[in-house]
Amino acid sequence: MTNRLLQRKQMVVDVIHPGLANVSKIEMREKLAKVFKSETDLVFPFGFRTQFGGGRSTGFVLVYDSMDSAKKFEPKYRLARQGLVEIKRIARKQRKERKNRNKKLHGTEKAKGKKAKKSND
Repeated sequence: MTNRLLQRKQMVVDVIHPGLANVSKIEMREKLAKVFKSETDLVFPFGFRTQFGGGRSTGFVLVYDSMDSAKKFEPKYRLARQGLVEIKRIARKQRKERKNRNKKLHGTEKAKGKKAKKSND
């Protein structure tokens, strides 16, 4: 089905793979790109579940018209899965330390992120 508002084709895909546990998303992207005459970077397969007993998987695929529309409408985590966007993560310990430092600050100091020094006179 085409979705003109989001500039993409979206579909539920059944993949038959006898003898294999499952099909890799990279292979799936290449084959679907050939079928829909687009680039492999514009094909986003996700949510695949293998049927009990194996041999068949069902999932969802989005094929975007352009890279701009893909970057505009796709969630960042899916773009990161395909290597199109780098998600910068701060270490967990640093996040916790910052949170605990901010507990000691009041008002607009929290937004600035600096601590007011108290002098012990």
